[in-house]
Amino acid sequence: MAPAITLAADAPTLSAANTGFMLICSALVMLMTPGLAFFYGGMVRVKSTLNMLMMSFISLGIVTVLWVLYGFSMAFGTDSGGIVGWNSDWVGLSEIGLTELWDGYTIPVSVFLVFQLMFAVLTPALISGALADRVKFTAWALFIALWATVVYFPVAHWVWGAGGWAFELGVIDFAGGTAVHINAGAAALGVILVIGKRIGFKKDPMRPHSLPLVMLGAGLLWFGWFGFNAGSWLGNDDGVGALMFVNTQVATGAAVLGWLAYEKIRHGAFTTLGAASGAVSGLVAITPAGGAVSPLGAIAVGVIAGVLCAMAVGLKYRFGYDDSLDVVGVHLVGGILGSLLIGFFATGKGQSDVAGLFYGGGLDQFWKQCAGVFGVLAYSLVVSAVLALLLDKTIGMRVSEDDEVAGIDQAEHAETAYDFSGAGGGAARTAVTAPVAPAESKKVDA
Repeated sequence: MAPAITLAADAPTLSAANTGFMLICSALVMLMTPGLAFFYGGMVRVKSTLNMLMMSFISLGIVTVLWVLYGFSMAFGTDSGGIVGWNSDWVGLSEIGLTELWDGYTIPVSVFLVFQLMFAVLTPALISGALADRVKFTAWALFIALWATVVYFPVAHWVWGAGGWAFELGVIDFAGGTAVHINAGAAALGVILVIGKRIGFKKDPMRPHSLPLVMLGAGLLWFGWFGFNAGSWLGNDDGVGALMFVNTQVATGAAVLGWLAYEKIRHGAFTTLGAASGAVSGLVAITPAGGAVSPLGAIAVGVIAGVLCAMAVGLKYRFGYDDSLDVVGVHLVGGILGSLLIGFFATGKGQSDVAGLFYGGGLDQFWKQCAGVFGVLAYSLVVSAVLALLLDKTIGMRVSEDDEVAGIDQAEHAETAYDFSGAGGGAARTAVTAPVAPAESKKVDA
């Protein structure tokens, strides 16, 4: 067959509307990292609050710099063997023109790269929730730098880069079920198997210190996730991004209901922590699937994720791994579910004509999804564990036992989240007491 001829008139031109839309989506995704910090920060004890916030915030600094230096080139440069990309012109981002378009789209390269940067920032921050209360901040910062380099950047190329093996196989991952959530969840499991449990795990109460903070964080994540998901279509011309937006809302609401229903049946109460966690599980599960399923399919994805993720968070007590804030139970399990359910619920009328089993497509897509899911899971789990082991054997990953018991905030950051020194009853703070005169010296008879 003769190669297709592209006329100059048919070539994409810069769209101000799509460019503005994508910049807004990029800002929304950036907001997810502080939102995650609040979500995780409220779930830990008071003595670990600041450390939990900082474990997310530091990713904004480290990954941003690495992305400029070489991360974007590794993730989206010219393919090498289906494993990693490279483009020397993108090193330092100095050779990218102001109006140079991302290939095949109507947005500048700079807009695409900054949108993808926000994904790269968020993903290692997700891991931090599994490691609460016990990791040295310096070791965590080094882990982020190493993990982003040898895990996230290559995996992003596998899934989204032209020539990446999962991309070429036809694995569907609209916005990051494999590259973000399974990747982070598997990494979390690998690291906690190396560093071990918190002191007092399964013995001491480790309840969230601020459920309002958790709900605030969940709300910010939900809000930012619309940019995360809808923006991943890189434009707004054909309605697919709008479908993803609708499905994001639908699946998340359904997951909240599914989680709370399970919680009521299993534990007898509807908890705010359950509602927040259910929302996140739905957001995670619809992330890979939302462009391929209908709103009814999104309800199914959300309910399944809400119930099964709620069940999965208890596995850490059965198997004895200390996943502090349920990164494995929510992100790994939710990412697996959302990715695999595409093989059943894809309609063939969304982002592509690929149909799942329930829409007459057989199991072909399901097996492709399995390859993507378990390929990313195995790689991230093993490499993350190796990185954690190397750091633990060199500089040490964990704080001392005394610092962990006393509080990692004071030990690592020389600060505390809340200052109670001025607290007290109103009367005690407002009462005025007259100064007491010193007692007169008593004369002593000689």
